[in-house]
Amino acid sequence: MSDAVILMAYGSPATAEDVRPYLEDIRRGRPVSDEAVAELAERYRRIGGRSPLDEVTEAQRSALEQELGISVFVGMKHWRPRIAEAVDSALTGGATRLIGVVLAPHFSRMSVGEYRERLEAALDGREAELVLVDSWHDDSVFVDVIASRVRGTDAWVVFTAHSLPERILADGDPYREQLLETARLVADRAGLGERWSFAFQSASPTGEPWLGPDILDELERLHGEGVGKVLVAPVGFVSDHLEILWDLEIEAREKADELGLELERMDSLNDDPAFIAAVAGVVERARVAEPAVPGRSAS
Repeated sequence: MSDAVILMAYGSPATAEDVRPYLEDIRRGRPVSDEAVAELAERYRRIGGRSPLDEVTEAQRSALEQELGISVFVGMKHWRPRIAEAVDSALTGGATRLIGVVLAPHFSRMSVGEYRERLEAALDGREAELVLVDSWHDDSVFVDVIASRVRGTDAWVVFTAHSLPERILADGDPYREQLLETARLVADRAGLGERWSFAFQSASPTGEPWLGPDILDELERLHGEGVGKVLVAPVGFVSDHLEILWDLEIEAREKADELGLELERMDSLNDDPAFIAAVAGVVERARVAEPAVPGRSAS
């Protein structure tokens, strides 16, 4: 049996001209207003013109391939190269089993669940086995990597992740609980005691409630309680991209300056060798799991 890894990420537009089709892809082809396009294009302009996600993901892919000694292919959910393209490349290269890993450690049906659907659709009807890693939020090496970056700080630590609509909780979605478990594990391992909290970022203006508190509201709360220094640790993200560079480096910093708070951000994991070793361990455990059914995913 020949294994290959499909390493999946959200995707990001490469140029200003790509912003509209990118948003339309996210909205499954529904029309996008000129205002929404202009707002997103302005955010990209403010962070330097484009997201570093493509370059970071390629660096992660290359490092993971070297660490594992098997082929690793990148597939993006909302941009190029598509997940289906990654599957085609892996099968053309002779892979008979695909190990799917999303560069998002925490499971939600609205996030990892959608990657699963795209991966299964790309493989449908073809003779190959598929194993999808649903989550790795409590992986010991992953937790160690983050703990090493917040250990010893004299700041209040705010762990963050991408928000999702609150309605996922009514369906028993484990996303929020997995995030809180990661935060608790990191806090315990780093010896933070009670000097930490959790907040969400990147909520979309859809007219429905999203998971909170929002990071900007959390900064206000901490300021009101006399906290003077905050370290933001975005545990729900593993790469530098728009949600890091806009939400935290621009919006959160502007809010902190307004409040008189000292704000630091934990460096993103990117292709840190310790992080790559964590992902490699996740893949290796998936490779020795029970065999998958051809064309269907196993967890």
